[in-house]
Amino acid sequence: MKNITSLSTSFILYTFLVLTSCSGTSTKTGEEEAPKNAYASNIIPFFDHWNLILGDGSNAGPAIDFEHDDFFFTASDEAGDWVVFKAPNAGNTHGTSNNTRTELAQLKKWYPMSNAKLTATLKVMNVSATGDAQVAATHAVVVGQIHSADGHENEPLKIFYKKFPGHTKGSVFWHYEINTEGDDNSGRWDYSQAVWGHDFSVVGDEENTYPQEPVDGIELGEEFSYVIEVRDGLMYLTFSSEGHETKTFTKNLIQSEYTTPDDIPLQTQNLFVPAGQGGVERENAYAEEGLFFKLGSYNQTNGKSPEVNPIWCSGAETFDGDIQKQYETGNYAEVWFKEATIQVGEDAVSNEGYFLKND
Repeated sequence: MKNITSLSTSFILYTFLVLTSCSGTSTKTGEEEAPKNAYASNIIPFFDHWNLILGDGSNAGPAIDFEHDDFFFTASDEAGDWVVFKAPNAGNTHGTSNNTRTELAQLKKWYPMSNAKLTATLKVMNVSATGDAQVAATHAVVVGQIHSADGHENEPLKIFYKKFPGHTKGSVFWHYEINTEGDDNSGRWDYSQAVWGHDFSVVGDEENTYPQEPVDGIELGEEFSYVIEVRDGLMYLTFSSEGHETKTFTKNLIQSEYTTPDDIPLQTQNLFVPAGQGGVERENAYAEEGLFFKLGSYNQTNGKSPEVNPIWCSGAETFDGDIQKQYETGNYAEVWFKEATIQVGEDAVSNEGYFLKND
């Protein structure tokens, strides 16, 4: 496996864990912030291997010595130096998504039988203050993904954090989205697995009522880490956080479990099928498609009416797209990353086609 940061392990660890030169004050986040000459690429030195998509839908390219006051900047606190990804409930979106994101998208794609690995340590600082609690995506943010660059461009992995208003603790869970059989992708669906707390399907009984708070959840500002590793067609996931049980999962990316309607899990039958999303997956799943990593703040709460889609459209407050008003009222997602590494095999190829299609 080739480490595309081109840095030795010891140097990576030194850079991540020993770098302490960033200091100063800022009113941007209420925390100390690194001085302007300390960019994200000084804190996590791997930004030349990604394009940065901003919360206004634009592609900023590789984020070397780059910052944006509204979406992407650096901060420091007692735990160290951080890279901040911030995305409002409403703004211009990238590609066909309903949701805004400030997110890295890998410049190379690779295939499930090759080797690829992404690690990250992060904390979620905010999820949307408003939105219909009956909509599963509300009050949630995706902090890491594997995305397909080909075909339907579906997502074999999305890592979520979700916290309801009034709760101290939120949930971390991950999704597998089927690679739908045939040319019609409208029947695609996700299957959610809880890491700490609830899974995606746990929602409120009414617009402004909430389910029970998870006992083993993660608080805003509480660090956790994930490791995503793909090799020989299998995806291995590890989640860890101090004071919480480490959780591991394995998912086959080249042989589907969901090729007939009888294979659809009960969770999905209850959540997605009533919304008209009850498709089946091709037998070889993602075997023939180029995949790539994403990392950042992909805000899952939006202002679209739940009548459009009762799973993904939150009806949250957006102030007609006024970003500063959304930030002032807590209608945004904000995620801080302290450490991250990426590795891919020698057989990775350019992901230019994905950006040409979606930018």
